[in-house]
Amino acid sequence: MLNSSSPIRPTDPHLTPLTVSTGFLTDTGPTRTSNEDSVAVVSPGEFKALLGKGILALVADGMGGHEGGEVASSIAASRVPEIYYGADTNPQEALLAGFEAANHDIFEVARKNGKLTGMGTTCTAVAIVNGMAYLAHAGDSRAYLLRGGQIYCMTEDHSATMALVKQGLLTMAQAKYHEDRNVILRAMGTHPQLEVDKWSTPFPLRPGDRMLLCSDGLYETISDDELNQIATSHEPQEACDELIRLAIERSVSDNSTVVIMHLKGGGSGDPEAERS
Repeated sequence: MLNSSSPIRPTDPHLTPLTVSTGFLTDTGPTRTSNEDSVAVVSPGEFKALLGKGILALVADGMGGHEGGEVASSIAASRVPEIYYGADTNPQEALLAGFEAANHDIFEVARKNGKLTGMGTTCTAVAIVNGMAYLAHAGDSRAYLLRGGQIYCMTEDHSATMALVKQGLLTMAQAKYHEDRNVILRAMGTHPQLEVDKWSTPFPLRPGDRMLLCSDGLYETISDDELNQIATSHEPQEACDELIRLAIERSVSDNSTVVIMHLKGGGSGDPEAERS
């Protein structure tokens, strides 16, 4: 994970408050007949909730066939925000509670319905609260940080190929085209308990930073450099539209989903924002 300087908070003296603009889009793609991806971006209208829990973004990529994948990812996209904003705990604990509840619900629905046996979903969620980012992650959807012209992958794929990369048996380049690249080792709803990746401490963000969340359909079709270039040269919704358009143009073989969250200062404090 990228190291950073001290956190920037709206309440710190002499600092311009941060605002977050967002965009998101999901698409079935030119080769699939259904969309097993789900996406959620929630900004509560109540000031107290916004101050305490901030803005939550989530990408979920379902598995288990046409019906099962859609059911699993949609449960994740609705249940995690519900629990997150309803929990009377800090943002990180609330995120983990949301993952635990969604995992339980998906597992139970599959257990009671034989047609949905084996369904599950990836789930990658980021909450931005007062300039600090909180993460919960399971599967091979990704969260990226775009900062200072660079792009950093902030999550680890829970996949068979990544396990081989960690053992030194594959390079990242080889893993991209390996036959087991879509074998997921950790997913929400496939077991009664879920191991969730999180950051040990909240990650401090800066004016101009962007967080980009996406499913594997997008990052397997569009390179990191292209993700960075497009996301930083457009406003969030325009960038999401362009990334999905490009994926479709390249005949993406999967569903594709993207969320972009752009932190802005108030005017001259965010030169990067003023350029985009």
